[in-house]
Amino acid sequence: MKIQVITLFPEMFEQVLNSSMMWKAQKSKAATFNMINLRDFGLGPRKQVDDPPYGGGDGMLLMIEPLVAAIEFAKKKDPSAVVLLPTPRGHIYKQSDAKRFAADKKGLIIICPRYEGYDERVVNWVDEQICIGNYVLTGGEIPAMVIIDSVVRLLPGVLGGETSAEEESFQKDDKTIEYPQYTRPLKFRDLTVPEVLISGHHAEIEKWRRGKQRG
Repeated sequence: MKIQVITLFPEMFEQVLNSSMMWKAQKSKAATFNMINLRDFGLGPRKQVDDPPYGGGDGMLLMIEPLVAAIEFAKKKDPSAVVLLPTPRGHIYKQSDAKRFAADKKGLIIICPRYEGYDERVVNWVDEQICIGNYVLTGGEIPAMVIIDSVVRLLPGVLGGETSAEEESFQKDDKTIEYPQYTRPLKFRDLTVPEVLISGHHAEIEKWRRGKQRG
């Protein structure tokens, strides 16, 4: 899967995408990441990317020209890629969305808004608007990282085991939360592991786990 990110701060992604499972995904060629610096498409000698909003108001908006130029640049590299825009106007992002993107295997182009937002006309070049929660962040970089991590970890071979993702929270229906799990030591201070888990009775263990799921 080819994932391209349009951002004013490409350096924010270096540590995240070159660590842990994201590093493994690149090494195994399950995914490739490309940062597109929006500033490269800025206007004039100062490479301007923002301007005050029509009608007045605080802050600045990302301008339509640099955004569309960056999207079209990314599309030339991957014409079938899905363009995503993290925004409060989007639908709430769920595990089913991550599963859908991973299964489709199409590339992703993720736009990272900044400042007070963006010229609304850019949505004409966007396939999906996504909201990762009902709160406000400084920019779209963290939502982009959330989307990338949630999708790439589901690509074949990234997690390792064939069923690694099957029993996870939200994987079944966006609602069910995985059962609690324990490991050594058997007793820590006055806290002990549930006896059923060390009984060796697999049917009873499975019954206990199903009973502890929430959803």
